[in-house]
Amino acid sequence: MPKPRKSQISLIDTPYYHCVSRCVRRSFLCGEDKFTGQSYEHRRTWVEVRLLFLASVFAIDICAYAVMSNHTHVVLCVDKDLAESWSMTEVVRRWHQLYQGTLLSQKFQRGDTLSKSEYISLEETVSIYRQRLYDISWLMRNLNEYIAREANKEDNCTGRFWEGRFKSQALLDENAVLACMAYVDLNPIRAKMEKTPETSKHTSIQQRIHALIKGEQPSKLMRFVGNHRQDMPKGIAYNLIDYCELVDCTGRCIRKIKQVTLNISKTLFLND
Repeated sequence: MPKPRKSQISLIDTPYYHCVSRCVRRSFLCGEDKFTGQSYEHRRTWVEVRLLFLASVFAIDICAYAVMSNHTHVVLCVDKDLAESWSMTEVVRRWHQLYQGTLLSQKFQRGDTLSKSEYISLEETVSIYRQRLYDISWLMRNLNEYIAREANKEDNCTGRFWEGRFKSQALLDENAVLACMAYVDLNPIRAKMEKTPETSKHTSIQQRIHALIKGEQPSKLMRFVGNHRQDMPKGIAYNLIDYCELVDCTGRCIRKIKQVTLNISKTLFLND
């Protein structure tokens, strides 16, 4: 029996989580359907653009992501303190980028004068919006609903697009975070969709490598801030170059192992 979401996400224990969403039956998120020959590659862009947009609205940072043929991986970091520091105006502004809100929140955003009772009611509504803006379930819900609507519209059909609710795994320490990020970034190589991290389309590692060449870090991804020190800035406590080398070396090992396995299989087949 699956655990309730509230028991899987506990910000007291960790702000880092690995989330996976998988398409139902033979639905294709992207890639090419081998049975019909139809390509859904453009849907990768839908997911990537929407995910990065949501990161600019929610108080949730993206550490890593990979868009696969029928599922997505994303490593998230919740910043509850950031959400709690936002003013009412900021919370309403962000929420209205996703939803219409209420008549009172619309009135407040326009700058109209509110009565005392209206203001008290709005404060209660904003408190709910604030909590949702650092809630992983709300981010994943918005992402998956948006993609499902667009895919169903394109396929001219209705019904479920995703297998069910997203799966969530808590990452309890820095080693777990880095290991999971590397696992996510290397998914296209493991699946033989790509040969190198820098050519792995619609992944966070490709964005990081391309930005690193320019001496920068992607603005829409959580930054690497180096090793622990006093006055530690917000970010992943690891060196970006070291992480890229870790992903590159691990990717080469995966390719070698797969090649050796393939050679052994061929030899056994020929000798059979």
